[in-house]
Amino acid sequence: MDYAVLKKNFENHRFHTSYFETKEEAAAYLSDQIKGEKVGFGGSITAKELNLFEILGKNNEVIWHWEQGPDARIKAKDSTVYILSANAAAETGQIINIDGTGNRLSESLFGPKRVYYVIGKNKIAPDLSSAMDRARNIACPKNAARFNKKTPCVVSDDKKCYDCNSPERICNAILILERPCTGMEVEMVFINEDLGY
Repeated sequence: MDYAVLKKNFENHRFHTSYFETKEEAAAYLSDQIKGEKVGFGGSITAKELNLFEILGKNNEVIWHWEQGPDARIKAKDSTVYILSANAAAETGQIINIDGTGNRLSESLFGPKRVYYVIGKNKIAPDLSSAMDRARNIACPKNAARFNKKTPCVVSDDKKCYDCNSPERICNAILILERPCTGMEVEMVFINEDLGY
């Protein structure tokens, strides 16, 4: 991971950036930054691997549908801080997310005062095209398998996207975030470890 390149390109796109060698350092930083807030979480294995629900729950009200059920998606709409990851981040300064229900996409675009993306080095791609390829052919098949879906990307030998029309498809919306939406403060928290899918 070349943080100098990421910092330059993402900050040129009006994102804030921070960098940590380990997930523990990143979690401690977020714990220092976020106090007395209502914190919503997108469905993120990376956030789970950082143990953020428990860590941030000490000084904040936390809402995560994995811990509190599907109604938590609605409650998260009132979050003042939102934490998620990305299916891919391009070194050129874009974030790719592909979603089934749209809750994390909508929260990353409008609502919370601050949004934090926690990104492991495995999610970094050199450009937008390779980031899209990573999202579709690495992250999405792994997420579909995690949810026990029987989509072509899961049941095939090559585990790649078939742009299917399966009723179990979880790839219903694709978001390319070029810059934070007006009024949003967005920080990329880069971590020099493989995290999530």
